[in-house]
Amino acid sequence: MNPMRQMLLKASESAWMRERAARFGFVRRSAARFLPGEDEDSALAAARELAGNGIATLLTHLGENVSSGAEAEGVTAAYLALIEHIRSARLPAEISVKLTQLGLDMDREFCFENLSRLIERSRAASDKTVWVDMEQSQYVDATLEFFSRARQASRNVGVCVQTYLYRTQKDIETLIAMGATVRLVKGAYSEPAEIAFPKKKDVDATFFRLAQTLLGPEARRSGVRAVMGTHDRKLIARICDWAASHGIAKNEIEFAMLYGIQRAEQLRLAREGYRSDVLVSYGSHWFPWFMRRLAERPANVFFVARNLLGD
Repeated sequence: MNPMRQMLLKASESAWMRERAARFGFVRRSAARFLPGEDEDSALAAARELAGNGIATLLTHLGENVSSGAEAEGVTAAYLALIEHIRSARLPAEISVKLTQLGLDMDREFCFENLSRLIERSRAASDKTVWVDMEQSQYVDATLEFFSRARQASRNVGVCVQTYLYRTQKDIETLIAMGATVRLVKGAYSEPAEIAFPKKKDVDATFFRLAQTLLGPEARRSGVRAVMGTHDRKLIARICDWAASHGIAKNEIEFAMLYGIQRAEQLRLAREGYRSDVLVSYGSHWFPWFMRRLAERPANVFFVARNLLGD
């Protein structure tokens, strides 16, 4: 693994760094590139602006591994309110949640009840998808189990899977058989080489292969909705070229990127008829998330360095 990436991922896991580094002005200014603000109003304003350019939004409230039932209840209540605000504003937006925000570390049934409340409210309000984010490898089995269980009651639930895990090929085969809604990403946690590809070139190659599977005839027959979560323009071009050569219409191909990254590419895809989504994150617990964003593309560290020099 790239040493810079490894260092950034370690920083994302450090409680000491989380408490102290976020206080520095240059760190906060650098993070502002990737999130519009810490409150819901800022996120909704960004969603409205994106909608004006034909881009849909995935809204996520930052945070993970809550340690009390009251905190998990608070997160759930905040998402329930967000769903109503999306409905009332008629925004092309969906929510994306982490199970450890909803209480997975404390009580599995309590967590599932919170997830079910969000799915039911979203279905009743606007029939929009509730996305279940994938977290570290120790949560993969529980995440897929919760997704499968939730989908038995409602189809408006999707799940994120991570390309860098060796197991994801088999997981996708199972998800295709279910006709699932799937968001494919590369992965942003520190995982051992025993379970994850350590080299970027292998992750990229696997992403393209899995994208082909998710857009292939079996997946299409099963009614799979596949979202490609990548900022890699070369990879995006390969997927688009492959899809065109197989007669897949542009409006059947969906890409998702992060707020503040590859903005021109987001606009280009929407303008050319592809489905373009942007993940808009907000909340006060942004430091671990920010470090993982830097780790995905260590060259972004130079952006932070420029802010440091200008402080």
